[in-house]
Amino acid sequence: MAANGERAVQKNYWMENSIDSVEDVKVGDIDKEDKLEVLSLLPPYEGKSVLELGAGTGRFTGDLAQKADQVTALDFVEDLINKNESINGHYKNIKFLSADATSPDLDISEGSMDLIISNLLLMYLSDEEVKELAKRMVKWLKVGGHIFFRETCFHPSGDSKQKHDPAHYREPTFYSEVFTKCQATDGSGNSFKLSLVGFKCISAYIIWIWEKVNADYDGGFQRFLDTVQYKSNSILRYERTFGPGFVSTGGIDTTKEFVAMLDLKPGQKVLDVGCGIGGGDFYMAQEFGVYVVGIDLSINMIAIALERANGLNCAVEFEVADCTTITYPENTLLMLSTVVTPFCTFKSFFKWLKPGGKVLISDYCKTAGASSPEFAAYIMQRGYDLHDVKAYGQMLKDAGFVEVVAEDRTDQFIQVLQRELDKVEKEKDTFVSDFSRADYDDIVGGWKAKLIRTKAGEQRWGLFIAKKN
Repeated sequence: MAANGERAVQKNYWMENSIDSVEDVKVGDIDKEDKLEVLSLLPPYEGKSVLELGAGTGRFTGDLAQKADQVTALDFVEDLINKNESINGHYKNIKFLSADATSPDLDISEGSMDLIISNLLLMYLSDEEVKELAKRMVKWLKVGGHIFFRETCFHPSGDSKQKHDPAHYREPTFYSEVFTKCQATDGSGNSFKLSLVGFKCISAYIIWIWEKVNADYDGGFQRFLDTVQYKSNSILRYERTFGPGFVSTGGIDTTKEFVAMLDLKPGQKVLDVGCGIGGGDFYMAQEFGVYVVGIDLSINMIAIALERANGLNCAVEFEVADCTTITYPENTLLMLSTVVTPFCTFKSFFKWLKPGGKVLISDYCKTAGASSPEFAAYIMQRGYDLHDVKAYGQMLKDAGFVEVVAEDRTDQFIQVLQRELDKVEKEKDTFVSDFSRADYDDIVGGWKAKLIRTKAGEQRWGLFIAKKN
């Protein structure tokens, strides 16, 4: 459908439904909880300039005005923005605009906004409109400012079925790619882009938070993961090696073995640090009835996990997050970590756990003492911080944990590596057909190198279980 034709369809849809929206401005308990959760996730906006796109009757407008210096509430349905003004007009720091966010005539000064927020708006725009709006949003933002948007992806949320629903229920990768590619240049020739600082699935919705940064910002370790180690193609070839749903040693077999040690009970909450593409999370939620929050620093990992979660009936939530900086309240019973984890994170784990909660970690380790130059170079290239098994266990004790079990599972690691290598070599033709010869050579070479390092005694594999009294 042509852009102008689609815009007309969308406008007619909202004009037809605006009467109900205007009359039904009361919210129930569920909606109130949803609103509070969205507000709690917004980047700090106290004393700042906020642009609310698709403001409607003011679900968020009044709350934003209570903290912000200035709020610009915009909606292209005049009845909705008029109702918003009748409800929130007593806030003198709100500017109400009846305007189309996609219109080239919309006059918003470059670099004037600290926060741009939209809730379930982009799904009602065409692909091209989303791309153009994203570019303009970058221009409107101040450097260091944020874009926050929430969308329904894959399929409609809830049980209600409308006669005609013009929304686009896209895959989340569409929005991630569009905003990642956004660039803007100011009048002085300085270039800027967006850096993803939040990506989270809540119920049927997915939330993105972006920050406007200088174009030369390298993205740190997260960018290394998503552009080098865990590009989407790399993740899929790892999954072919480890087994469906997994990008970690042993796949479902080691997951079942290790999870059995936790004695999971229905209703417990599990935090999975370094969740990958979610295979272990789906297994725990479906088999034991626990609620799982899976976090990973890799945007590509979480994007695939969200796609795999589509259509599954299990209590799993995913978020792009750095375990060294994120915070949680003390209500998480169990944690599983499959990533190299610094000591400071062990202290956080201990703080987040309830008394009696457990932590289970499987991780790469090394032999005590100095490493060979070759292994040291490998550790540096991967960004790892490796310790010997005994030292790892001691760090858990130093963080406050008790009943610490630190096991060297290197013999099992060698067996699993060999089994995975044999499988890939046996299925060489299919692997090369589905990926490439270079991908095949890379996986086979990588697995053989790991076998050499482990058999030489340099690279180890540890399993750790500990408890908080």
